[in-house]
Amino acid sequence: MNKYKVCVYAISKNEEKFVERWYESVKEADEIYVLDTGSKDNTVKYLKKLGINVKKKKYKHFRFDIARNDSLSLVPLDTDICVCCDLDEVFNKGWRKELEEAWDKDTTRASYNYNWSLDEENKPIISFYIEKIHSRKDYTWYHPVHEVLKYIGGKEENKIKVEGITLNHYPDRNKSRSSYLPLLELSVREDPFDDRNMHYLGREYMYYGRYNEAIDTLIKHLSLDNATWKDERCASMRFISRCYKELGRIDEARLWLDKAINEAPYLRDAYMEKAVFEYELNNYSEVEKYSLLALNIKEIPKTYINEPFSLDSYIYDLLSVACFNLGKYIDAYKYVCIALSLNPKDKRIRDNLILMYEKIKKD
Repeated sequence: MNKYKVCVYAISKNEEKFVERWYESVKEADEIYVLDTGSKDNTVKYLKKLGINVKKKKYKHFRFDIARNDSLSLVPLDTDICVCCDLDEVFNKGWRKELEEAWDKDTTRASYNYNWSLDEENKPIISFYIEKIHSRKDYTWYHPVHEVLKYIGGKEENKIKVEGITLNHYPDRNKSRSSYLPLLELSVREDPFDDRNMHYLGREYMYYGRYNEAIDTLIKHLSLDNATWKDERCASMRFISRCYKELGRIDEARLWLDKAINEAPYLRDAYMEKAVFEYELNNYSEVEKYSLLALNIKEIPKTYINEPFSLDSYIYDLLSVACFNLGKYIDAYKYVCIALSLNPKDKRIRDNLILMYEKIKKD
């Protein structure tokens, strides 16, 4: 018998291809509620066919926090545990049992594993913890985009971590995210001292190629008194470097990468960004140096900051090419073998292995 009443809630828009998979993932809950914000496909029809509680609402000026709060309002007040889960996400089987075993009457929020990016074999690339499971009356969503749960309960917030729960993310790569930039600009206007969204806005300007605005905004992020999380500060510095590189200001780009390394020397990301930066300039000894420094870091923190180029397979791949260009053919072959063992389907790495092996034989 279940100990708690558990309800899943979500917002949707044009998600028909995800509905059945999502339902199979969340049906362990007692009840499921979805607020549809204007689908033009069969999302609502498919949801209702599966017996999911659906309400439709269109917004003149859409923002994620209001939509999330409206979807939460559909959840009955006698619910013990609320689970917010988007339709492009999939829980591992047995998540409810894990949740109920960890939860107690004083718990207000749970964190759990989130695989934001996975490879073709369903192996995690970028993973971190998220906290979208919570008690019914103690939270509200805040921020127009990159919304977060804000605690509004009267007693002290009581968080738990449930390692047995994993949520996988399988996004629709064709879906537009054009609304993000104006919503981020709105978010920063509403709360100019929020360090998180200032960082996100600078990153978004970078994605749009608005490099000078990105630099100014990311420097603002670094100047905020509450911007103290070194991982995110390091990322802002790396992004500033990328912008300067795109503007052709190489010395300033290199300077900001050095700042990023000094800010968070326990992270691989800044070392690897420096290695990639030097690789593009054919500075292969520097590529070798910073790749090896990255590999010296064995523990990878589970945060959203992690970069795909900080994975072992990429580092060994880059190292092999750098060593080959430095004439260190035995090292190059050693590293390319490791890279291929970690990424056996990559034809380019396999071709490099053959090339490097032939070079050793010839010498």
